[in-house]
Amino acid sequence: MLKVGLTGGIGSGKTTVCDVFKHLGIPVYHADIHARILSDMDDEIRKALSGLFGEDIYTGTGLDRKRLSEMIFVNRNLLQKVNEIIHPKVMDNFSKWINEHLEINYIIHEAAILFESGMNPLFDKIITVSAPEDIRINRIMKREGVTENYVKNIMKNQWQESKKGKISNYIIINDQKRMILPQILRIHDELTLLTE
Repeated sequence: MLKVGLTGGIGSGKTTVCDVFKHLGIPVYHADIHARILSDMDDEIRKALSGLFGEDIYTGTGLDRKRLSEMIFVNRNLLQKVNEIIHPKVMDNFSKWINEHLEINYIIHEAAILFESGMNPLFDKIITVSAPEDIRINRIMKREGVTENYVKNIMKNQWQESKKGKISNYIIINDQKRMILPQILRIHDELTLLTE
């Protein structure tokens, strides 16, 4: 089985690309979704985050993500500490998930900060989804109802897409001009051939 990492900056269109791979029958592990679930449910994460930010970082419905992101995306030290708490748990969860898909030719692990967190050596191939910064900002502002400044603070903590592209095996351009489906199908065909 090939382990394929899929990444891209915030608003690049990773979810759309992953949805196409799912339609092709490829299992996709969404690291951010699992990180959210684990942040709410895992007692060790809850205890560590409460110790770092205070008990009120959790509300009746779970982790106060808006408040947390407002703090960590302007403080790299805090961001690193949060990542050190959550990422090992996510990777442990991913290892268990892989064991449920051993009969599949290849699987995809989707994570916004694949390179930034140092996970890239764990994967056989890496796909980066790339889009111009202005398109990415507008997508997130519209989708999340946040300010341009909020999005730019997140972007500051992510690698530039050009840097990711240089060390990726495949790049999918999602610029609202080029069709993404042919790009995905070409990559799918190549990855399938590698596993035959």
